[in-house]
Amino acid sequence: MSSIFTVSIFQSALELGCIYALVALALFISFTILNIADLTTDGCFTLGCAVGAMVTLAGHPFLALIAAMVSGALAGFVTAFLQTKLGVESILAGIIVNTGLYTINIAVMGFSSLTNLFGCDTIFSLGKDGFAYAIFGDWYKVILVALIVAVIALLLWWFLGTTLGMSIRATGDNAEMVKSSSINPTFTITVGLCIANSLTGLSGSLIAQYQKSADINIGTGMVTIALASLIIGQTLIGNKGTTIRRIIGTILGSVLYRFIVAIALRMSVPAEALKLVSAIIVAVAIATPYVKRKTALKKREFANYRGNRNREVKENA
Repeated sequence: MSSIFTVSIFQSALELGCIYALVALALFISFTILNIADLTTDGCFTLGCAVGAMVTLAGHPFLALIAAMVSGALAGFVTAFLQTKLGVESILAGIIVNTGLYTINIAVMGFSSLTNLFGCDTIFSLGKDGFAYAIFGDWYKVILVALIVAVIALLLWWFLGTTLGMSIRATGDNAEMVKSSSINPTFTITVGLCIANSLTGLSGSLIAQYQKSADINIGTGMVTIALASLIIGQTLIGNKGTTIRRIIGTILGSVLYRFIVAIALRMSVPAEALKLVSAIIVAVAIATPYVKRKTALKKREFANYRGNRNREVKENA
């Protein structure tokens, strides 16, 4: 076991788990709360990565985070506009925006498929030069991204408890009922998708500064990874309960997913097969509750059958 887990692998899994947890929280808003299958995630993640990288190259690593969130919110707005104003189905709207974002992303990167940030200041290099490294040593990256995720989680928990946040939750439960309550579902869906995609953009910007590069294909399969993290978290914590519990479960699911990926890599699983591993994790996580229910039902049926059979034997005797 010690050969599989090392301190560096543990740190890396925590760092990436916290960063990708923002995408999982985005799906928590769109998929779990709004009940919308938003496929903008892949392109929006790359958009945040591209915008964050270019602003970081200009010497503004902190402003890059805000710019990435704004760009992600704009992508979410376009997706919501297609759904609510033009009558496009949510899945098709996500596909349309995701396709268009490819050209936008590569244009943002100066029509280059790869942008390097080596030699540029990032929030991580500034943290290393500042007090964070002096206090936490090699764990400064974990503390930095964990602090960002904690702040986002608390803000999300607070927002979902406000009147607008509860309206968004009600829209996901029953959009038709919301209309009768003088709540505009178009507005709540738009706000929800803008917030969700802004978190995706923020995650992309953090990854760009973490890896010191931005690749045009970095977002491929991101929705699968986020969905795997979300479902793992729901399996661990449960889909019911308080909002903060579900948010924490989503974050823990992301971290656990990165540990699973780290174990797979240490067991000589090719990096090219990670997408297949993600798909298998999603399939298993989704199927597990169903299999448990079916197994319990079969056990009850078998117990009833045995009870009836025993009564018949006694009556015949």
